[in-house]
Formats: sequence, C-alpha cells, structure tokens
Amino acid sequence: MLILSRKRGQSIIINNSIEIIVTGIEGDQVKIGIVAPLEMNIIRKEVLDDVRSINQKSITSEGDMESLMEWSKRTKKNKKK
Repeated sequence: MLILSRKRGQSIIINNSIEIIVTGIEGDQVKIGIVAPLEMNIIRKEVLDDVRSINQKSITSEGDMESLMEWSKRTKKNKKK
C-alpha cells in the first residue's frame, strides 16, 4: 500500500487518467474529488461490500427480500447525505 500525505487542494494522478483531489478536511473526515474517464466506475467500498454480501447470500439462499429492502433503504439514505 502506498501512503501519501496531501494538503487541501493537492492531488495525485493514477495511471495518467485519474486525478484524486483533496477538496476539504473537516475533523477526521477528508473530502476528495475524483476526475476520471466516464467509462471508469467509481463506487464507495462499503457499498460494493454490501452488494457483494447480499449477492453471496442470494446465491446460498440465505438472503431474503426483507434484508434486500433494508439494504436498499440504507443506500437511499446515504445518497441523500
């Protein structure tokens, strides 16, 4: 893992096509902006982990519609923030 220190307004470039910019620092939270080609999918890791978990449960028949609905509600609430 590469660990870099950046200040507000500074950025890093990945693969000459993705720029990650520190747009703000508030307490223990860092706000970042991402500039990337439109064909690149950008998703928060916790959302991806939730989707993978639900998919795995559905494959093993452990999941149920109620769990899926709860996840959907949590995801919608997070989008509004």
